[in-house]
Amino acid sequence: KNMQAVLSAAGSGLDRIIKTTIFLSDLKHFDSVNKVYEAMLGGHKPARSTIEAAGLPKGALIEIECIASVSHT
Repeated sequence: KNMQAVLSAAGSGLDRIIKTTIFLSDLKHFDSVNKVYEAMLGGHKPARSTIEAAGLPKGALIEIECIASVSHT
């Protein structure tokens, strides 16, 4: 939801994501994250990398970085 809000504020949206990088504190959460990720993005399938990373900020279990296009009017 946070990423959706940031994209919206920038004049973009989830459907404009080109690539995401998902950082997980433990890859055992991959299946659960994948289900939510697919539900949020629907049929949109941007390029994606998933990496296990220890010590995410503030003890987070997941962090997602994305590159998205923005309409210029």
